[in-house]
Amino acid sequence: MSEQNEQTEILREILKWQRFAGFREVKSVLESILNTPEKKLAYQLSDGTRGTREVIQQSGLKSDISKMWKEWRKQGLGETVSVQRGERFKRSFNLEDFGIEFPEPALQAQAAQTMTAVPAQSQTPASPQQSLSATVVESP
Repeated sequence: MSEQNEQTEILREILKWQRFAGFREVKSVLESILNTPEKKLAYQLSDGTRGTREVIQQSGLKSDISKMWKEWRKQGLGETVSVQRGERFKRSFNLEDFGIEFPEPALQAQAAQTMTAVPAQSQTPASPQQSLSATVVESP
């Protein structure tokens, strides 16, 4: 085994134990800071691909997400990423990895409601005979 491969293996082993050691602590911090369903969802949506408007709209937050992002960054829960029109927050942790539940984004929930609210088109038989034949089941 080359020295570089050996060092890589050692680093992987250290990382594995470091994750294990910090799991409970990170989960505790996430649960205390993200203390509402809206904050949990806003954090989960903050993956660096969405802007402030999109996160607020999908999470249902009534407060300033920029201030939350700043606070979360100070707490070590994420980092700033540069985008074409400025900066965004990118979370460091996936809440699913910690078993922390969060609500469905508003847009997905609305789409699901719309799909279930649309009634299925019923096909009306042209004649009573067609109706009767549609309900008759042949026995083997």
